[in-house]
Amino acid sequence: MSINIKSQATIFVIFGGTGDLNARKLAPALYNLFLDGWLPEKFSIIGTGRTPLTDDQFRTKLLDDINQFSRSGKAEKAKWEVFSKNIYYQVSDINDSETYKEFGKRVEAHNADWKTKSNVIYYLAVSPNFFPIIASNISKAKLAADPEKVRIVIEKPFGHDLESSKELNKLLSGIFDERQIYRIDHYLGKETVQNIMAFRFANSIMEPLWNRNYIEHVQISVTEQLGVEERGDYYDGAGAMRDMIQNHLLQLLCLVAMEPPVNFSADEVRNRKVDVLRAMRRFSPEDVRNSAVRGQYASGWMQGKEVPGYRKEPKVNPESNTETFAAVKFFVDNWRWQGVPFYLRTGKRLHQSASIITIQFKDVPHLVFPTEAAESWQQNRLIISIQPEMSIRIQVQAKRPGLDMVLNAVDMVFDYKGTYTTQAPEAYETLLLDTMLGDQTLFMRGDQVEEAWALIMPILHTWVNKKSLNFPNYSADSWGPEAAEALIARDGFTWFTLPINGKK
Repeated sequence: MSINIKSQATIFVIFGGTGDLNARKLAPALYNLFLDGWLPEKFSIIGTGRTPLTDDQFRTKLLDDINQFSRSGKAEKAKWEVFSKNIYYQVSDINDSETYKEFGKRVEAHNADWKTKSNVIYYLAVSPNFFPIIASNISKAKLAADPEKVRIVIEKPFGHDLESSKELNKLLSGIFDERQIYRIDHYLGKETVQNIMAFRFANSIMEPLWNRNYIEHVQISVTEQLGVEERGDYYDGAGAMRDMIQNHLLQLLCLVAMEPPVNFSADEVRNRKVDVLRAMRRFSPEDVRNSAVRGQYASGWMQGKEVPGYRKEPKVNPESNTETFAAVKFFVDNWRWQGVPFYLRTGKRLHQSASIITIQFKDVPHLVFPTEAAESWQQNRLIISIQPEMSIRIQVQAKRPGLDMVLNAVDMVFDYKGTYTTQAPEAYETLLLDTMLGDQTLFMRGDQVEEAWALIMPILHTWVNKKSLNFPNYSADSWGPEAAEALIARDGFTWFTLPINGKK
């Protein structure tokens, strides 16, 4: 890296410091960065919240969180003592602009002590409805005046629809430069997701095949066994389309479909992603009926345990019309991808938890082998597994050992665990480090967010205005509604599922 992270004194101000996101993700990620030598020599973590806590009480809480959720296991006493000396807590009411002046005083005190001007990162680990309030109060307290040193990190969702995302972007851009705004989508920090670009653009054998001449279709599936758990109040106002497809899945699609960037600079990479979103075919009401499927899970059994249907979940409207499953067929109308369907699906209470990108290549133009030799014939596929396993595999045909000519599919696999002994960093570790370095490559830009919303708004409008009469329409531990199978089957394809632990 061109920037020496050790010399960049940094202060993290975490709004929602006592919340679940900090407990499960941020605190463990910062501690692991510290263990691996990726934090500056001079750093400070200031947690904020309404709960009255002393610095020591807050440190004890974070130690419990790290011991429970860190990939590196329980914290070693000596290393924790060094790390925890840099942790502080400030009781704060985020609605009260006067309390923000205290953050300014803390920053100035650190700067005076360290004899340098620190980078200051405001991390909004709070409900999205607080984003405008916090940003405005940061501005009123004159804490965002230095665009070179101050950054703000906001979690998804970036708005509830196109109009609200525009309003949020307008508010943020009135306070911060775009280079200060880090819209974080943790999926983009996953190791296998980053490897999509490396696989595509660092290997000359792939580029000649990466187009409509050789690729028949693309599937992107992010499936979950979990239900909405305790997030019923949020999820019932969001649904699968807003919660997953508008951000995670469309970003994966952009990585697969983007043109090669001229270089690896943040704006060049993000320009190419925006190009994909702008080229994607918009939906008419008729397109929504033919190319988009929604579903809602019913009660059933998962791993030997009875689970309730969505409408029986806590904090969910018993007559809810919110989708817990969505599948959509998209097209990218440009020279590279014209006519190639991209099938996206996501859902809860499904048979398997997995995130998989499948690229199916066109069949051979002429089969030279006899029919009996190719009974198990399968088209070539490239499969990128993001979770639970991290792997990239190419499925090809090969001759089975023996005296007769019999073909079957075999996998050529790059598996992270089998190739590397080092543990892959968590997504938040990657993204927090990039925030400190000022690298926005893996973060969403304002125009990206708005283009993604513009693409799915016709689907959302259609679904809101026409209540589904068959909800719930898939049982727990299934692969979703039958209409999702029909969506892809009409084109002669089937959804691909990766065998995990020998089970399909």
